[in-house]
Amino acid sequence: MAEFGNCGDPPPRNENRVYCMSLSTWKRVLLALALTALVASLASARTADAPSDQPRNLQTVSTVAPAYCLTMHNVGKMVLGVTNYAIFGSGSGSIVGSGQDCFTGATVPSCEYPKGSNAWYLYSGSFWIGAVKGEDTLVSTGSDGWIFGRREFNPYDRATQPRDTMKLRSIIDPGAPEFELAVSEQDLIARYTDSFTTGVTGLGTDFLDGRNHRPLFIDVTQRSYAWSYSYAEDFVLFDYTITNASNERLNNIYMGLYVDADVGEANSYDAAQDDVCGFLYDIPSPPVFSGGCDYFRDTVFIAWIADNDGDLSKMLPVPHITGGRVIRTPAESLEVSFNWWVGNTNPTLDFGPQMRRNIRDLGTGGKGTPEGDRNKYFFLRNKEFDYDQIFTASIGIEDTLWDYPNQALAGALSTAFDTRYLLSFGPFTLEPGESAPISLAYVAGEYFHTEPGNTRNNLIINYNPNEWLKNVSFEDLGLNAMWASWVYDNPGVDTDGDGTRGDFRICYDSVFYDTTSFDPIVVDTQFFKPDTIYYRGDGAPDFRGASPPPAPDKWVYPTEGKLHIRWNGLRSETAEDVFSHVADFEGYRVYLSRDDRAASYAVVASFDVEDYNKFVYSPSKPGGAGFTLIDLPFTREQLVNLYGNGNTAWDPEEFTPANPYRLEGFFDDSIFYFAKQDFNQSQLGISTPIRKKYPDAPRPAILEADSIPVEDRPTYLTEDGYFKYYEYALEIDNLLPTVPYFVNVTAFDFGSPQSGLGSLETSVTVNAEVAFPQPGADDVASQNLPVYVYPNPYRLDGSYGADGFEGRDKETRGFAPDRQRRIHFANLPPECTIRIYTLDGDLVREFEHSVDPSDPTAGHASWDLVTRNTQLVVSGIYYWTVEEPNGEVQLGKLVVIM
Repeated sequence: MAEFGNCGDPPPRNENRVYCMSLSTWKRVLLALALTALVASLASARTADAPSDQPRNLQTVSTVAPAYCLTMHNVGKMVLGVTNYAIFGSGSGSIVGSGQDCFTGATVPSCEYPKGSNAWYLYSGSFWIGAVKGEDTLVSTGSDGWIFGRREFNPYDRATQPRDTMKLRSIIDPGAPEFELAVSEQDLIARYTDSFTTGVTGLGTDFLDGRNHRPLFIDVTQRSYAWSYSYAEDFVLFDYTITNASNERLNNIYMGLYVDADVGEANSYDAAQDDVCGFLYDIPSPPVFSGGCDYFRDTVFIAWIADNDGDLSKMLPVPHITGGRVIRTPAESLEVSFNWWVGNTNPTLDFGPQMRRNIRDLGTGGKGTPEGDRNKYFFLRNKEFDYDQIFTASIGIEDTLWDYPNQALAGALSTAFDTRYLLSFGPFTLEPGESAPISLAYVAGEYFHTEPGNTRNNLIINYNPNEWLKNVSFEDLGLNAMWASWVYDNPGVDTDGDGTRGDFRICYDSVFYDTTSFDPIVVDTQFFKPDTIYYRGDGAPDFRGASPPPAPDKWVYPTEGKLHIRWNGLRSETAEDVFSHVADFEGYRVYLSRDDRAASYAVVASFDVEDYNKFVYSPSKPGGAGFTLIDLPFTREQLVNLYGNGNTAWDPEEFTPANPYRLEGFFDDSIFYFAKQDFNQSQLGISTPIRKKYPDAPRPAILEADSIPVEDRPTYLTEDGYFKYYEYALEIDNLLPTVPYFVNVTAFDFGSPQSGLGSLETSVTVNAEVAFPQPGADDVASQNLPVYVYPNPYRLDGSYGADGFEGRDKETRGFAPDRQRRIHFANLPPECTIRIYTLDGDLVREFEHSVDPSDPTAGHASWDLVTRNTQLVVSGIYYWTVEEPNGEVQLGKLVVIM
């Protein structure tokens, strides 16, 4: 490649163009120029006349800075930069604070994978849209990868459209303001437009026609979603609403996803020069999508790009792969094109495949980079599916389909170069005011490269691209691409209520076959029936992924030195998984902590259903014969009936990989062993301290409390209207009564083990209860317990933070010590007024205590040692009073030594 890295003295492409330098250097030079131009532009922004076809509800000219924002999705394994100007990644066109997050100020990786690795898999990705408007062919792009800083989409003016700045939402904390309308763990919502014609930088001049940017007057609402769940941590979903905000019809609209990867160490000079790309149509159906049948293939339709050899011998390898997939288009039947090219300022090195029937003179001297609106539009709609880059040298002079590549370049191009791709689709039409939805996924996959010598042996020393493909793995990329489509549109879910749940396949993998007659033998029709496996949704978007069962309803009742925990698991145990459509509840965990940080919580008790995974022998398992997990877990009862002839003493744990269970006379898939799904701590009150509160309560056939006949309600329902069958209890004792404890009960499922999807559990911090192990409100009232104050005396040198008396909640943790100080009141009535006085009777502080008697903190309150004048209290002896609404007053003294 070195001979192509120095481009010599090629002829100029136009009089204003940099004639010759490597593209990586060029990007850096133009970055400095673009930033300089941006400063100058913002300093001299001015008003210009709006074009004659002023769009409805869109501003076409900005006189002040638009509300640019670069931020990132970072909850998953892939950290991806996202903007509100039609670019993802933090490369080309990154104009905000030199790559800093507009929310936090942190540096934004372009596409770091895995998170924290410093390995980047993207320079810049961009959204393209082209259409015929009147007699004009127009294309607007976030970035074209050619002129740094060219940016024809811009967010709205921050002065006149404050609602259009980037917004953040999240489902993580239901109590946070970001929770409302959230879809994922990290939603980013942006609006932008191509309607600016002056007043912003980056609009540029059309290379072919020499005119300034002509907008389509498109309004774009961009929503991107990310999750941390194991099955969804490797992709980000983008959902666009495209609106024609002009007064003219937009005809023959095509949209494209443009990607320039530059895979390598973050900001590495050489990262751009050794990428390869291609297109993956389908993969063997993974078990979760096929039900274990190995004769299906699933369409993934994903454009991919990777380092040519993964830099496996370097200090920082980049063995993984990323790709772009179209998830939803405005119509079912659209033309799709896949084009790749190598960009270079030397036109003899600027190359991209072209079909013989479709050869186009780009007017640049090169055959790759589409400069100008007319060339970009041609690429968007050319209906070509380019061959994978590694096959460039295999295109012969007599090839009837593809144009013969320059043989001086073909070998190097097949090995690697600064490659980009465009995945596009269309056509469709938008009338004025009409909108269309589009959804894309940017997906990463692990360990594309595993063989260190693959590229050298099969592309450089010898040329055998098919052998090269055999030594790379699309397995993880394909699996993650499938999950992305499933999260977008859940298979088997009738989202729009039209009676259709999507496409499905019938899998007979659970049917055994006689080895002599090859006739199917059904062992037990209750368990062995053909499986209906939904692999595609109903076409209506869900943007919903698998999640843990809902957390149970819970209550905490404190007594002296103890916490009594009650919960009801009706919702937890009956909720169906969004993908498998079965109730996948596995168990509960009870957590206790001395502060509210997730890392501080420890499991004090757990319960999980007694169930087992069945590992089936597969002679065709990837990587060699072995055992594969296919089915969902089996209960012990199911296994006893299936394989133990009803003998309850039959033990599935006797069968191991070394001693598997065999069904004599059957094929290899009738050899299997069993393993616990979790710890199988299922004997309530015996193997776990958790117990059923009503062990004799019958299981209800009707799960709506209001539907239970009045005469049956004492049998089925608690006094507060919950089903007794789902009631659990746990007592935690030997606790310090003077410090707070944080308590939570989580629910977890068994996941989808056969697909590698681990168990999912509800958040340990969300809706946690804080309680002091002190008498509850009822005990205080019934036993007439007196109010007391602690620590008393309060000493400046007391180690109260270390002892847990203060600084344990997020409201005070991290503040200066003077703002963490607390004196506690215990045995309070649920409603009272607390006053602190000096010995002279001067009021120091007064505050109300009004808490629901059922709240575990109803009998407790604290004072921050701050006076009513917002000053820290001084040393001295003070009186305190607690006055109830009925006029009863309790009185006491406290000492402060500061």
